[in-house]
Amino acid sequence: MSITLTGIEFRPMTIPENIDAADAADFRAMADVRNAIYRHVSGHDDHAMTAAALLPHYRPDEYERRMSWLVLERGRPVGRLGLDLPIESASVVAFLLVELLPEVWGRGIGTGGLDLLEAVARANGRSILQSWTEHPDRPGPRLEPPTGFGSVPADDPAARFLTRHGFTLEQIERCSALDLRASGDDVQRLLAAARDAAEGYRVVQWVGPTPPEYVDGYAWMKSRMVTDAPSAAMQFDEERWDAARVALHDDRYLQADQLVQVTAAQHIGTGELCAFNELVIGVDRTLASHQEDTLVLREHRDHRLGMLVKCAGLLTWREVAPESPRVITFNAEENRPMLDINEAIGFAPISYEGAWKKVLSDGG
Repeated sequence: MSITLTGIEFRPMTIPENIDAADAADFRAMADVRNAIYRHVSGHDDHAMTAAALLPHYRPDEYERRMSWLVLERGRPVGRLGLDLPIESASVVAFLLVELLPEVWGRGIGTGGLDLLEAVARANGRSILQSWTEHPDRPGPRLEPPTGFGSVPADDPAARFLTRHGFTLEQIERCSALDLRASGDDVQRLLAAARDAAEGYRVVQWVGPTPPEYVDGYAWMKSRMVTDAPSAAMQFDEERWDAARVALHDDRYLQADQLVQVTAAQHIGTGELCAFNELVIGVDRTLASHQEDTLVLREHRDHRLGMLVKCAGLLTWREVAPESPRVITFNAEENRPMLDINEAIGFAPISYEGAWKKVLSDGG
């Protein structure tokens, strides 16, 4: 139901059948306010997405329950709330977001929204809340996570808000960018060296949807993202990936007119896929690209496979999306092996995100 608090409405959002449907106005407003908030925080539009591109990723499925609210001030959209509930066996985790336009900060709206999210999380048996927030750099005191890697400004508004409400900073993620307009000579050189070190492996690539011969291997690697990637004290449920989940994943990107390229390393002797990298771009191929999941399975590390799939993917990407000016990627700040690869390729840090966690008490 709709909840109104001191003139502010947190209105549950209907997920429309399509972006032009009669009930799609709130979803379109949510996309607009999302992009405005991200532009304010980051200073650029590289994270912007159209409502049409967002919509497929909000449709319900059997793996996660996604709940959203539009925040309105006297009928004007000023923010959004989100709560994602993984539907894994006995999950106690919820992922949330509270995002508001800066002109309405400091009025208790964020606190009211967080109270709503906590109540819904409790009602769904969740006791661990987790969130990621970008923190623009500024001088002054710093907050450091227990990992000992990275920090965020202690007086950043989002950091103050989360700390005040019982969240702890658990991890720092670095956002880096690579200029695709620069020469690719270094990437060619690094790829040649990686091929020499990766004897017994070969590169395979595809643009979504996933070819049938790679579905099982891709599903297995996707399932390992939550177990093999550094996550500090953040909690994730093991995920079950199969052909049906890969098909759903692929279909969402296709419906959003997003192009996904997967570059994988295949063990020649067994045919096993053992490392992969994803590059994604939206319908406007002149905008920034995004490097999404990258992983080398633990049992296949120390063969330069991370460098292999990243360099091979980037070189092909120059042909797939030749007008895209840069690639954006995120990595845990303690993930030095992957950061070493990125830095050697030419990625440079542009911002940092904090990974935050709150354990709800039994008493409410």
